[in-house]
Amino acid sequence: MRPIRPLLAAASAVAALALTATACGPTEENAQNKPSASAPAPGTEKIQIPQDLKDRLKEHGIDLDKWRNGEWKNWDREKWLREAKDYVNPIIEDLWDADRMRDAERPDKPVEEEDISGDAGVTDPTPRPVLARKVKTPYHDNAPEAGKVFFDGPEGSMVCSATVIQDPAHPGKSNLVWTAGHCVHAGKKGGWYRNIVFVPSYNDAGLPTSELKKASREQVAPYGVWWGDWAKTSEQWIAQGAATGGQGAPYDFAVIHVTPEKGSGGKSLEETVGSALPVEFNAPAVPKIASMTATGYPAAPPYDGQKLLQCKDKPGRLTLKADQPTMYRIGCTMTGGSSGGGWVATGKDGRPALVSNTSIGPVTAGWLAGPRLGKEAKAIFESVSAKYAGR
Repeated sequence: MRPIRPLLAAASAVAALALTATACGPTEENAQNKPSASAPAPGTEKIQIPQDLKDRLKEHGIDLDKWRNGEWKNWDREKWLREAKDYVNPIIEDLWDADRMRDAERPDKPVEEEDISGDAGVTDPTPRPVLARKVKTPYHDNAPEAGKVFFDGPEGSMVCSATVIQDPAHPGKSNLVWTAGHCVHAGKKGGWYRNIVFVPSYNDAGLPTSELKKASREQVAPYGVWWGDWAKTSEQWIAQGAATGGQGAPYDFAVIHVTPEKGSGGKSLEETVGSALPVEFNAPAVPKIASMTATGYPAAPPYDGQKLLQCKDKPGRLTLKADQPTMYRIGCTMTGGSSGGGWVATGKDGRPALVSNTSIGPVTAGWLAGPRLGKEAKAIFESVSAKYAGR
């Protein structure tokens, strides 16, 4: 087995792709200066919180009205909801404005490195770096399913990439998004992140950063801001996931069900963007896959998080622990910010299908690795789909 290169160690780093927490990174500016949000008028809440969940929130000392008025900024370990049943994400209108979305992608302070070499599983030789290429603009015409996930953590605003996926319970009208588990939940030492939203075709025109500073919210988010009213990640990620050492990475995936912040004329997310990818579980073994294409918004140098990029390469295998599933690995120079972005290959029907998502990568940003989507991923997907099947 070849030794694995040292990898980044902090979930808070956008400066470079890190193990299981790679693409998520706060900014010091955001950590200090989060905008306030006023509570909506009574009866206008778009997400109805079940009474049993309200009761559990009260047990944790969380008042939803206070939450909307800014209490979400206060991170108390005793109040950090971590169980799957405790997910709550009430809409705070206009919280994610154009400036806040742009600032969430800036690199934070440097992070330490972690060596995870020494596993006894199957690992192929380290792939050659593949230069990430810009997606042609408008992004909606070339990768309409791609977008960004924004959320708040203890250290500030964070960012990941994500993909619109098909929902068998709502053919042609899906409201499901696929991303990495570490983009919604902090793992074994934390809980659910807050204010999770999905922005499809972020910066659709590929405007340079200098122009984005003057851009309107509609220019940055032309297909709206979609709030996660339910999210689910693997129990393995919740129990094992960490910012160092790659713990939980083979199970680092999540599904988010979203709802529009300000209405979409009755259209679903899939109808709004015009496309959604099917998810293929138990994709063929590595030798049978000719190539995979990873898509994302890398934010660490030499990138700035404002552009959509892709890498295409034949995958190899990466095993972190012998008793855990082997991951896919491709050569790619994308950095932090690309985590959660979809990996697409030719499906069994000959059409493009999502088969993985970016999870980890090295300090040198020469490759990316993503989980193989097996029974655990399928169970999560089916659970979220079934939850909204009759709605």
